[in-house]
Amino acid sequence: MSGAVLRQAGVDEAGRGPLCGPVYAAAVILDPARPIPGLNDSKKLSEKKREALAPLIRERALAWAVGIATVEEIDRLNILHATFLAMRRAVEGLAVRPDEALIDGNRVPPGLIVPARAIVGGDASEAAISAASILAKTGRDHEMLQWAERYPQYGIAKHKGYPTAEHLAALRAHGPSPIHRRSFAPVAQCALDFGQTD
Repeated sequence: MSGAVLRQAGVDEAGRGPLCGPVYAAAVILDPARPIPGLNDSKKLSEKKREALAPLIRERALAWAVGIATVEEIDRLNILHATFLAMRRAVEGLAVRPDEALIDGNRVPPGLIVPARAIVGGDASEAAISAASILAKTGRDHEMLQWAERYPQYGIAKHKGYPTAEHLAALRAHGPSPIHRRSFAPVAQCALDFGQTD
């Protein structure tokens, strides 16, 4: 009855809350024959543990893909729909087509190319979603470190774009950078304060 086993892709995102940078999503189809010990919600793992697991996931998974929605897309669509776009891109990027996508959260992105269901807390209960959360988080963190070198005044290497007190203070001192999300209220206010109205 092995043909009856569903091939499931776990799907999760990283970067909905930050004030700058893209939102990432990943889709992962795990290989039952090549288990990966230690998978968990990326938020419950140390950075060191995530960085150790990410290459194992890429090596052992049947298929994996990352999808990104840019800052411009976030500002045009809003963060929810940009997240859905990144998720669709991740699923469409898989080299193996899954029978079903398991989406972390309470909503399924519209327009997915495969049947899907949402699982609240899925990043902690479904190994494939945990794997996706790790790839999305580590992928985004790596990009944010590159932006930190370009815009060192914001302390991005430390907070990865999240609205910490340090980040908000830097935003007020320097105004928004090109990678800040203008549709987010604190950024919009600073843009006004600095006369950035475009």
